[in-house]
Amino acid sequence: MAGKDEEESFLSLEDEEPKSKKPKKAKKPKPKQQSKPKAQTKQPEIIDAEIVDNTVIEQAGGKYEVEWPLIGMDCPDCASKAMRGLSHLKQVVEPEISATAGEIKLTVDLDQGLLSQVSTVMKSLGHPPNVPLNLLSSTNAEVVAKRNSILKKDVKKLFMRQPGILDVEISKDDEILLQLVPAPRKELRELRNRSLSQVIGFEPKFVEASTSRLRPDQWRLFGGTIAIPILMIIFLGDLLGWSPIILGLIGAYGVMIGGLQMFHEAVASLLSKQMGFQVLTSIAVIGASILGMWEEALMVVILVAIAGHLETSALENARELMQGGLDRIPRTARKVLNPSIKLSQTEQFTTFSFQPVSTTLQPLEAPQINNDKSVEEHEIISLDLVNIGDILEVRSGELIPADGIIVDGFGALDKAPLTGESAPVEVEKGDELNAGLVLSRGPVLIEVTAVGEDSRLSGLIDAIHSFKEQKAPIQNQIEKFTAIWVPIVLFGALVVWYFFFPTNNWKIILLLWVVACPCALLLAAAMPHAAALSRASRMGAIVRGGNILERLSKVNHVLLDKTGTLTSGKPTIGSIIIAKGRQRKSSLALAGGLEKRSSHPYAIAVLEYLKSESIKPTSVAGITDIEAGVKGFASGNEVSFIRADMASKHKITVPDDLVDAIKQAKQEGLGASVLTKDSSAIALFTFVHDDTREGSKELIHSLIARGISVEIISG
Repeated sequence: MAGKDEEESFLSLEDEEPKSKKPKKAKKPKPKQQSKPKAQTKQPEIIDAEIVDNTVIEQAGGKYEVEWPLIGMDCPDCASKAMRGLSHLKQVVEPEISATAGEIKLTVDLDQGLLSQVSTVMKSLGHPPNVPLNLLSSTNAEVVAKRNSILKKDVKKLFMRQPGILDVEISKDDEILLQLVPAPRKELRELRNRSLSQVIGFEPKFVEASTSRLRPDQWRLFGGTIAIPILMIIFLGDLLGWSPIILGLIGAYGVMIGGLQMFHEAVASLLSKQMGFQVLTSIAVIGASILGMWEEALMVVILVAIAGHLETSALENARELMQGGLDRIPRTARKVLNPSIKLSQTEQFTTFSFQPVSTTLQPLEAPQINNDKSVEEHEIISLDLVNIGDILEVRSGELIPADGIIVDGFGALDKAPLTGESAPVEVEKGDELNAGLVLSRGPVLIEVTAVGEDSRLSGLIDAIHSFKEQKAPIQNQIEKFTAIWVPIVLFGALVVWYFFFPTNNWKIILLLWVVACPCALLLAAAMPHAAALSRASRMGAIVRGGNILERLSKVNHVLLDKTGTLTSGKPTIGSIIIAKGRQRKSSLALAGGLEKRSSHPYAIAVLEYLKSESIKPTSVAGITDIEAGVKGFASGNEVSFIRADMASKHKITVPDDLVDAIKQAKQEGLGASVLTKDSSAIALFTFVHDDTREGSKELIHSLIARGISVEIISG
């Protein structure tokens, strides 16, 4: 019922403008000029409210690309019907609705109509926006109504007019809850905030809130749950011989409560001139009810509710897998309020807890508020508020929130999502960082060059998502078939009953209407392709659509990269050379003490080696990052673990035997780091990058067994 009221109040928006001219009528009789100063003080307030409202409407123009996730979008049939429903709206340009991703993407022309009207149409079809409610803080409906000289019941209409707003809810406490377009482009976000500030009188601030109102899918499940005990009562009443009138009243109540959401979606489907499967099931339920077959009617209601819930849950799990590990840009960023601040490289060890950074694509935590630092230095802000030119701080182990250039600090960057190379790359002032990558070692300050959808990784994410929506040939054939399937079943069931079951048994008609839902058939091709594409992306392969997957079955020649494909790319200890006069065990323990809180792959390799040798790391104090390494203090001596080629820059004395070992490691293509004590190298660690990856041998044998020739491409 709540949804119905919302539709009616929204549809009345278009008739609001003629009513707003009433104050001009009050100005016409000018004989009242000589009296009642009170009336003169009220009139300017009403005119001012009109000016504010008209100003907001006039500013809300232009075309904007928007997208948001949908609830209940669980099959391509639903998506195609929603597309046809949106075709009647002039403000909608090039809409795309994805059943596999469960989201809508379109360009809205605000000169032609309201964005909220698009959301309302989708909501009426059973697909409201799946975005959180945001509380508009520091105001309420009563205050807004007084400011704009309107009735409190019209506050919702006023907010529904504003750009960037999908839906509005006014709580019992007069709180204003808004559903906003998630991650809008800068132009739309600024227009939305400017329009809202004119309505409420100040810059809007949002706080994520919750609501007790049930979503359509929850209504459907709730109704189905209520119908179960009512069905049990009907069965019991039949056994006890209750009056048909009593059974009818109980059954009718169960059908109305249990099937309310289904009936609502069926009506919305018909009003949009669509033939959704809800029409079939609704006719089946109504037909069974007319015939007094309450058990059958309630069974259909329960089956539709439970099946819909199970289907939605399965699709949500599939969509999580379909993210492919690439949707990993954080929601917040650490903005530096005073860009003149110089970064302290010790910060990472005093304010951040390290965990080893995995080279697999797993979502990581966004920046959290650090209570140890003063507010003057930085603040945690939403990514939506980050602008080009802002200075952001990124710490060790954190995801980079935006593309940017390092303006202070140095560290190591994990580029595996973009290049496939597992070993972090050293970065310093002037180097470019990309959003969504992990800063293995830092911290650094970056000047933002691109944010949100303009970032490099976001473009890659969009490309992958678009590949998922490319239909395979078999999918196109299935969709053409299902377009005429519902009408065929609707009338064909009557023909089947009349010619093949010439009795009074109407159940065959109801049975055909219920089981003929085309959703499962439509999903049969789309979901396996989407899931396969997502699994491929999680494993580092980007495939351009389901049709490419089908063509893979005809491949007869494979070219393979070596590093990270046939080899793990995970560094392991190659050899350890101890300088003359130094002890092996104490040197290893000292190296472990320096690296025990680092997430660098070399550090992990050292710690794993110490664990295999049962050596406990030495306690090292004051660990700080230096260029290409770390340093600290052990027993009053300065110690460090740095890249071998940086020894001269740090004025480290390297014994001749270690110099020869460094040259040998370089010739063999091995990584090399030196352990130092009081500016003198005491040990050399070499690292092997190209150990054979587990399963590589089996992969090649499997390809050859299938008649596929294999070649390796490597530098």
